[in-house]
Amino acid sequence: MVAAAFTVDLDKPLVFQVGHLEEQYQEWVHQPVVSKEGPRFFENGVLEFLTRTKWWAVPLIWLPVVCWCLSTSIQMGRTITEIAMMVVFGIFLWTLIEYVLHRFLFHIKTKSYWANTTHYLLHGCHHKHPMDGLRLVFPPAAAAILCFPFWNLIKLFSTPSTTPGLFGGGLLGYVIYDCTHYYLHHGQPSSDPAKYLKKYHLNHHFRIQTKGFGITSTLWDHVFGTLPSTKAAVKST
Repeated sequence: MVAAAFTVDLDKPLVFQVGHLEEQYQEWVHQPVVSKEGPRFFENGVLEFLTRTKWWAVPLIWLPVVCWCLSTSIQMGRTITEIAMMVVFGIFLWTLIEYVLHRFLFHIKTKSYWANTTHYLLHGCHHKHPMDGLRLVFPPAAAAILCFPFWNLIKLFSTPSTTPGLFGGGLLGYVIYDCTHYYLHHGQPSSDPAKYLKKYHLNHHFRIQTKGFGITSTLWDHVFGTLPSTKAAVKST
């Protein structure tokens, strides 16, 4: 006897439903629903609130932290030139982190209940509802938690006076990434490079979801051979 396939009810909170899809989850989550109105995630109002973030919250919260990091390195004796180099290197490092996270974590294959549920919260929701403007940028509470391991990672290969500067540069790279990501979905760029990047990213969502993992840059897609073909992305309507 074959069990009936589970059907997700989009009119009900989704998070605790998607796990029941099991092996069908991957196919379901990569069939996008194009609507600016996002679904409800949780029945609980507090949890639901924490999943929604206005794009401008990212620079509002994190740019002061970037400034604090850079000023800390200056106070510890680093020159403006050295700070500028740290910022550039930090942003460059972020572009690699952005690519690695997107390719190997956000697009991991799952099929168990809790793995599907976790993936949906992490990135699957964005592929299912790519135009949901309140779930495009990373929630500040979750980003704050992730700052600790990234800080400790930088400490492994830097000195006490360069750690804040490098971290600040990487954090600035993250801010640029999240704001760029929002703009690529909801902005209407009229010229390159933004126009090209928008087409490139929508191609990832609507045509070839296994390639084109860069958001702010196509650099690492070139390096690691995940550059998609140049065929135009399917337009969302």
